[in-house]
Amino acid sequence: MKPFEDTVLVHLDAAYNLARWLTRDDSAADDAVQEASLRAYRFFGAQDGPNVKAWFLAIVRNVCLDGLAAQRADAAHDAFDEELHSDGISPGAIEPPEPAAMRASDARWVRECIATLPREYREVIVLRELEELSYKEIGAIVDVPPGTVMSRLARARDLLQQRLTATRRRRDA
Repeated sequence: MKPFEDTVLVHLDAAYNLARWLTRDDSAADDAVQEASLRAYRFFGAQDGPNVKAWFLAIVRNVCLDGLAAQRADAAHDAFDEELHSDGISPGAIEPPEPAAMRASDARWVRECIATLPREYREVIVLRELEELSYKEIGAIVDVPPGTVMSRLARARDLLQQRLTATRRRRDA
């Protein structure tokens, strides 16, 4: 059996990429990858799935989802403080991006639209289009059948196209 470093840690970039898209926070993504790496090391001998990358990314996903659930539970117990929790933008208001910035970075524009997708769509888009994983691998990571992966991916692509079109219309108006 190959050592842990040669089979699992080579996927740290993919792990961080997935964690960053799920948590939407650099620090939380770093923490999630670190925790997932520790779990993967602990259970390395019992790995399961189509391949090591899919197995490791499934652990990363679960760590991220556990962290997000814990944040929601903590937030439900905290009182809302307008100054502390507000970013200065009124609820529902969307600041239009500067036209020059949008023209300068189509990649940024697409990333922003991906970030607005619901988690179950965002994760399949990231795993398929950015990490180039197969439907079987994605299914193993998110614990759904490949047919469900294909369905979510089709919905995600449609929703992403709608959001890209809508933001382009707003930008061009």
